[in-house]
Amino acid sequence: MENASVRNRITFSLGTIGRDMVYAIVSMFLIVYLTEVLDLPDSTMWWITGIIFIARIFDALTDPLMGFIVDNTNTRWGKFKPWLTAGAVLSPVFTILLFSGFNLQGSAFIVVFAIFYFMWGISYTLHDISYWSMLPVLSVNQKEREKIGALARIFANIGLFFVVVAILPLTGLLGEKFGSPQIGFFIFSILISVFMAMGLCVTIFGVKETGVIINKKQGTPIRELFGIIYKNDQLFITAVSMSLFMIGYMTTTSFGVYFFKYVYGDEGMYSAFAAILGISQLTALSVFPLFSKKFNRKTLYTGAIVSIVTGYIIFFTAPVTTMIFIGIAGVLIFFGQSFIQLLMLMFLADSVDYGHWKLGKRNDSISFSIQPLINKMGGAVGSGIVAAVVIISGINTASDATDIAPEGILLMKAAMLILPMLCIIVSYIIYRMKFKIDAKFHAQILSDLRGRGDLAKEEG
Repeated sequence: MENASVRNRITFSLGTIGRDMVYAIVSMFLIVYLTEVLDLPDSTMWWITGIIFIARIFDALTDPLMGFIVDNTNTRWGKFKPWLTAGAVLSPVFTILLFSGFNLQGSAFIVVFAIFYFMWGISYTLHDISYWSMLPVLSVNQKEREKIGALARIFANIGLFFVVVAILPLTGLLGEKFGSPQIGFFIFSILISVFMAMGLCVTIFGVKETGVIINKKQGTPIRELFGIIYKNDQLFITAVSMSLFMIGYMTTTSFGVYFFKYVYGDEGMYSAFAAILGISQLTALSVFPLFSKKFNRKTLYTGAIVSIVTGYIIFFTAPVTTMIFIGIAGVLIFFGQSFIQLLMLMFLADSVDYGHWKLGKRNDSISFSIQPLINKMGGAVGSGIVAAVVIISGINTASDATDIAPEGILLMKAAMLILPMLCIIVSYIIYRMKFKIDAKFHAQILSDLRGRGDLAKEEG
């Protein structure tokens, strides 16, 4: 049993390193690529901003449909792995195409970009929904889920922060070697896309479900799709809280390159700052199991929020040329953020059990479609805010910080720090007021499910 658990932890977690590399380059650096590398004019960027926003909203709203499809899939390989495989094939193709440059301008560029961007979102959804919705079926034990989730988040952050730290230096070197920054981004996108496909193969061939959930193959009619989310009140509350948190988080992180280039005045410091944040997140995820032994989840959530809010206040009030204060603020924000993202993953897993208990059906994929839906909504709003601020503040047409008016700098700092902090505080208030699944209640849910014959008496 222990060997099987360890195998699942490792092979499940390895599958997301490359996935998060790909997600990072598209969600955090596509706008940078379009404005700083391709140097698109404002007229084109307004169209691109609208396309990205609409595509991400569309993609997010179709996530529950993909969850419905996965939940109703019944093959000899299970319901998750066929879609992991399809995503592993298609997602790398459209990632590479997005960074191919197109050699087009004006309306032709906009149309081709829209097609590739919509297809990238659909292909990423194929593996994203099926990947994360596997978590509840790997264990029903809260502590084991925390171990699996923590390790998966560690590997996810390794992938994400590899891109954040390495993308500017490596694309710069590749660009010098092959003749242009655009080619540098193109080659970099190929490398991480191949890595993503390899990682997903590890999960596809390595993960084995426990078989503890007895009635997990029940079909769900399409008419019940959104009712499953709404009627599961704990899932719905988690979704609302997570949405506000991710809007704040994605908005802040998406401003990173622009802040260091146009406010701090040294674009090269971005990679060093990102490395510090990456270490902070990995440290937080590594020590989370130790903290979870001593404190309940509400206490951990409260401590994480205090850390984040303190970090935001320090960041906003610190002198923009003083790296020590910015560094301290970044550590506080991203240490707390790691705790909250992992806790919300656990809340989703527990909400699946709650929905099974309350509604009589287990919908792992539909329920877990909430996570990518929220991430994409957060990314859509965050990218929209960043793109609009970059255009309105004059950053898109500026060559350096001296070309931007003080009002433009203040607008960027407020959008990057004050607005996200308010979103995160509201998300915490909603969680504390409405979420009720603690360890005692979860144990009762599992006991009732076993009594109804919906769970095996012993896991594994």
